[in-house]
Amino acid sequence: MFQIRIHGRGGQGVVTAAAVLSIAAFLEDKHAQAFPSFGSERMGAPVVSFCRIDTKEIRLREPIVVPDALIVQDVTLFKAVDVFQGLKDTGYLLVNTNQSFGDLHLDAVVAKLPAGHAVTVPATELALKHIGRPVPNAALLGAFAALTGMVRLDSVAKAIREEFPGKIGDANIAAATEAHDAVAARIRTAA
Repeated sequence: MFQIRIHGRGGQGVVTAAAVLSIAAFLEDKHAQAFPSFGSERMGAPVVSFCRIDTKEIRLREPIVVPDALIVQDVTLFKAVDVFQGLKDTGYLLVNTNQSFGDLHLDAVVAKLPAGHAVTVPATELALKHIGRPVPNAALLGAFAALTGMVRLDSVAKAIREEFPGKIGDANIAAATEAHDAVAARIRTAA
């Protein structure tokens, strides 16, 4: 089973990201489960959502405390929450920022992960470019597909289209595709 924990703030599409990721997994004939954990449900408050993906039925129902992957939608959370708690030594880290891990003082965290398992992507900038709103979730899902290979980009695109039909879906797919291609190119270059 592959377990993903998504950290963000209210209004950034954290819950939707987990739901869309689970749909993408279903489209690939995998079992998936997505659910949120709310504190205070207000705009800007920290929000966590979870997604599990497996080839067999998932019976667990508790929050993910030992994730295989972390998606961090807002870097301001590093000062507010221990987002890295429980991350596996073999885990993946995807952070929404145009800064480097050094700029974020996360070199020690990244050094504990296998080479190529941590990447930053300017998802909010891509969302503003394609969607016109600072909602980074779709771009991060495209980047996640490239980073982990747990789902394919075409499945992410189909899942986005199910959630957001029409022009909004097209714009989100464009953001996801650009993020995917950027991360895939970075991984190829590093290899």
